[in-house]
Amino acid sequence: MSGPERPVGGSVTGVDGCPAGWVAVTLGPLAVTVTVAATLDLLPLSGVTGIDMPLGLLGAGWRDADRLARRALGRRGVTVFAIPPRAVWECQSYAEANRRCRELTGQGFSVQAWGLRRKITEADQFRRRAATAAEPDRGQLYEVHPELSFAALAGAPLPDSKHTPAGLAARRDLLARAGITLPVKIAGAAEDDLLDAAAVAWSALRIAAGTAMTLTRGDQRADDGSEIAIRY
Repeated sequence: MSGPERPVGGSVTGVDGCPAGWVAVTLGPLAVTVTVAATLDLLPLSGVTGIDMPLGLLGAGWRDADRLARRALGRRGVTVFAIPPRAVWECQSYAEANRRCRELTGQGFSVQAWGLRRKITEADQFRRRAATAAEPDRGQLYEVHPELSFAALAGAPLPDSKHTPAGLAARRDLLARAGITLPVKIAGAAEDDLLDAAAVAWSALRIAAGTAMTLTRGDQRADDGSEIAIRY
């Protein structure tokens, strides 16, 4: 299976969280490079960058992009977390955050999603800085969900979880068929994080080419006025 053509004279990058911080897969005109860093600021990002992290938080209610992503993935939709409003992430404990979430949405949220708190905050701050004239070289950051990327590569959502040997093998094979060959291991990043970052990079190629699918409700904007959309 082939993917979009490699960028000419530039590069695109896919980023995912990992135990060491962040792992980035950059697709250049001639090579695939992998970088692991403790913070987003330490990654060599420029041009179009996709990231497997929610971008754009609401003041109240739930993001429609997440609901649309879950619907598109069918039974694999469980991999898409429902992302609460900004005030929830400003809480200091999960118990407090869950109470605040119920106040703002009428429902609680998962402790697994709460585990993303630090990285969601970092990605949000990075996006805001990158959007200013002060850091024009940081490029444009787009939210991408790798399960949607793999579904697009395969033609349907993958049946096996990325946490299984079969799921990892299927994902690596799809990427190889798209011309993205990766090392077996990278220090600081689990294999599924590396594969997810590469899938996000594949979607970044589609974003750069203007061929990516976009899940959004156009009239729902983040509390800072930015768009809320998941691309793949």
